[in-house]
Amino acid sequence: MDLKLQIKTLPNSPGVYQYYDKEEVILYVGKAKNLKKRVASYFTKTHENGKTRVLVKKIASIKHIVVNSEADALLLENNLIKKYKPRYNVLLKDDKTYPWICIKKERFSRIFLTRNVIKDGSEYFGPYTSVRTVRALLDLIKELYQLRTCSYDLSEKSIALKKYKVCLDYHIGNCKGACEGLQSEENYRQDIDAIRNIIKGNFKHSLQLFKELMHQFADKMEFEEAQKIKDKIDLLANYQSKSTVVSPTISNVDVFSLISDESFAYANFFKIVNGSIIQSHTTEIKKRLNETDKKLLELFIVEIRTRFNSVSKEIYVPFKVDLGEELKVTVPKLGDKKRIVELSIRNAKYFRQERFKQIKIVDPDRHVKRIMAQMQKDLRLTTEPRHIECFDNSNIQGTNPVAACVVFKNGKPSKKDYRHFNIKTVVGPDDFASMEEVVFRRYKRLKEEDQPLPQLIVIDGGKGQLSSAVKSLDVLGLRNKIAIIGIAKRLEEIYYPNDSIPLYLDKTSESLKIIQRLRDEAHRFGITHHRNKRSKAALTNELEQISGIGKQTVVSLMKHFKSVKRIKLASFKEIEKIIGTNRAKKIKEHYQKTQI
Repeated sequence: MDLKLQIKTLPNSPGVYQYYDKEEVILYVGKAKNLKKRVASYFTKTHENGKTRVLVKKIASIKHIVVNSEADALLLENNLIKKYKPRYNVLLKDDKTYPWICIKKERFSRIFLTRNVIKDGSEYFGPYTSVRTVRALLDLIKELYQLRTCSYDLSEKSIALKKYKVCLDYHIGNCKGACEGLQSEENYRQDIDAIRNIIKGNFKHSLQLFKELMHQFADKMEFEEAQKIKDKIDLLANYQSKSTVVSPTISNVDVFSLISDESFAYANFFKIVNGSIIQSHTTEIKKRLNETDKKLLELFIVEIRTRFNSVSKEIYVPFKVDLGEELKVTVPKLGDKKRIVELSIRNAKYFRQERFKQIKIVDPDRHVKRIMAQMQKDLRLTTEPRHIECFDNSNIQGTNPVAACVVFKNGKPSKKDYRHFNIKTVVGPDDFASMEEVVFRRYKRLKEEDQPLPQLIVIDGGKGQLSSAVKSLDVLGLRNKIAIIGIAKRLEEIYYPNDSIPLYLDKTSESLKIIQRLRDEAHRFGITHHRNKRSKAALTNELEQISGIGKQTVVSLMKHFKSVKRIKLASFKEIEKIIGTNRAKKIKEHYQKTQI
């Protein structure tokens, strides 16, 4: 069927659409509040993202499934993506088998860690993202309660027939001997109920029971037993204090957050019960079609709630998402709720930083590509700025005007390409004219020598210096071949040619940090050259001021001795050999007078 006809006949209902190529291979699965409008937008819009343009070209047929609500569409979209793994979809994949805590369905239930969920009526809590968390929780339970660890079939008949004998665990106080009928099933069940509450994050009931028990032992003067119970109370209270990060009034809530860059997103999930974070999970999501943060967060929420069997009726998120009417979505504005969302975002940022560090080591090309793609986006460039050059003028009170050009390739300094410029055509301290001169000289030479041109020029200065640099590029016919910006020092604003309104980048953005490094490096390089030039000029002037010593004599001396200090320390005979007896006497007499 013709694609246009298929689009025209789509319903204005919520649902899921599937794109196929001419080989009937599924390319993409998406959800929509209005199927007709959403699908039509792919074929009527001009897409900035290259992958989206390629996708649209490949689409040969469209299939759709109508559902009752957006929430149903989101769930169905998630299931279809996991089933078919379309090439152009974000795939929230995770190959880990997560650990669970199992309370086995049996008389005198055992509690243990498992990675296999078996539908045998047992209770499973989790999954947990960290085995360490599970082991810490199981160690706490072991310290608080005496549960059996054996796999005996403790049926009433087996116990009555005295089929089993107590083991070492009983003798060292880790078990109450249920196998010989030394602990009742009811007493054991009470412990299991208390443990169930602790796993769920509800410590209040267990703390209350232990406190009552402690007082009972104390009243009977059994202080040793009372102390053991007190140790357990301290252990439980300490565990609770470590896990509580928000107000205890916040209960049974899921918290989600997401941050992203040009190619990847980083999402975090917290499960909160009774003010405690009892689960946390952070992951990296590779973008396929320049998906929005809203779209990615929706996918992440559905996937994680399914994966971790969450039944929370409310979620906290940093921005609005559409997940249907059954789930309450809160975007906190202040207080503890706001702080827990900020904590989630901070976790996502830490995860991103760690990934960056790892990638920098194991995959430096990807690291560079990510930064370059981000700079292209932030600075609104047509190409990635793999080669950047930055210019800075240096003159102090109008003396010895110089300029510096520093070069960064793939975000790093390329010091062999740095260049100094002595200003030749400008008289006095004129930053604008100096900038015009050095930019012209730099790119005139690169053109003549057929050297590669940069993708971006950064001018240290505001609109005036930028306009001067643009004049030179116009004269050389390079205005449309090289992007150029100026960075003003006061507020770190970025200026573009013929645009009076500056761009302000986020102070923490990597793009701004690279531009600042360029500017600082150009300033350092220029100042160093300027100081050297001033020092050399000052010392040379000192020799020229000696009566009877001309410029040529100074040049001869400097060529031989390399510095004024060495001339000063040289013997009369050493100087005489270079410039003769009369001039040597004048120099030695001058330095003898200055020492008096």
